[in-house]
Amino acid sequence: MSVTKPSLPKGTRDFSPLEMVKRNYIYDTIKTVFKKYGYAEIQTPSMENLQTLTGKYGDEGDKLIFKILNSGDYLAKVDEQLLASKNSNATISKISEKALRYDLTVPFARYVVMHQSEIAFPFKRFQVQPVWRADRPQKGRYREFYQCDADVVGSPSLLNEAEFVLIYHEALTNLGLKDFDIKINNRKILSGIAEIIGKPELIVDMTVAIDKLDKIGLDGVSKELLERGFTEADIEKLKPVILLEGTNEEKLESLKSVLAGSETGLKGIEEIETVFNYVSKLTTDNSKLTTVIELDITLARGLNYYTGCIFEVKTNEVAMGSIGGGGRYDDLTGMFGLKDLTGVGISFGADRIYDVLEELNLFPTSAQQGTKVLISNFDEAAELFALPLLQQLRDANIAAELYPASVKLKKQMSYADAKSIPYVVLIGEEEMQSGKLTLKDMVSGEQQKLTATEIVEKLK
Repeated sequence: MSVTKPSLPKGTRDFSPLEMVKRNYIYDTIKTVFKKYGYAEIQTPSMENLQTLTGKYGDEGDKLIFKILNSGDYLAKVDEQLLASKNSNATISKISEKALRYDLTVPFARYVVMHQSEIAFPFKRFQVQPVWRADRPQKGRYREFYQCDADVVGSPSLLNEAEFVLIYHEALTNLGLKDFDIKINNRKILSGIAEIIGKPELIVDMTVAIDKLDKIGLDGVSKELLERGFTEADIEKLKPVILLEGTNEEKLESLKSVLAGSETGLKGIEEIETVFNYVSKLTTDNSKLTTVIELDITLARGLNYYTGCIFEVKTNEVAMGSIGGGGRYDDLTGMFGLKDLTGVGISFGADRIYDVLEELNLFPTSAQQGTKVLISNFDEAAELFALPLLQQLRDANIAAELYPASVKLKKQMSYADAKSIPYVVLIGEEEMQSGKLTLKDMVSGEQQKLTATEIVEKLK
């Protein structure tokens, strides 16, 4: 029997105990802020019915959904002509009824519709779970990754959008980030631009193209727009808008002039101004927060379901894609039969945030530590002597271990080093007789003689 060399699918990872401590630090920090703003946690299954997910993310998104093959002989009932045609798109619906979730927003919309009789609206929920995308793996982009989402449905108030700006700012500041931008735009402004050009039917094509400005540049965007049905004249009209500069206020004034003939576009400008106004009223340190909010007209968030304000967060401290994003969707639940229920949500890219904090060395010591103290084990008598101390430490909520065998001290100290345990208690014959135990600081090498009670107090 041949031995299979163990491996992982590309774009997925194992997480060590140390990595999990750091990841949970990120999740707990973000969850604390979500709860502070009135959001409650739910969870949904890893898999959804394929029809639940299809058609919600645009053509490009649909291609990235991981499909799950039906159980059993899934090819038996497929028409032979269809199989012979080798048309995977036509065949997939016959052999796959389920898929791994692509994001947390569409499953949330499905959840709201299925549980609407139990929900008090507006409904504010957050969710921290993995999602899967059949994307090409690269730095900061994985096929399996966690999202931290918060959404509120059943409220059209732009106060929700303003609070999301505050949530982003507070959570990322609490994680130690100092230089980041919270970019904001409005799909109504983009619709207005498409109207002014005279191509309202190409709004999705336009947004998908200009959303790539920071990746492919103006020339790349222009080329893609031409391929999507725009003319050189259209692009000339678009350029001043795409390359808009100045303060947020100056950009808005310029847009008011450009979009004077578009009611939709002016409505989008009004919504952005309202959000900025709420943020200024909600912020005690207004100047600091307003410097990180940027009106970015090229921000399009190429997802079909956004209808109002859209967000994206980028750090300036590390070369990384967006670390968060979201927006307003007016009728996402309508796809599942519950009409006219507006919602707005944001997402934190936890995996990218992890990479940023790691690169900047921003994880606090407390987020890198598991066991705080190891009690040595010299022999059976020392082991029995140590047990009450072990329980005292744990009763005081100090993470403690007793080495489970009386092996050479060198091996026990190596174990403490390998797990980055900062303290070791040494209990030999002298310590048991005197009641004064040796506490060794593994970082400095310093040793102290302390009673069990004193050790507990010192390590609290």
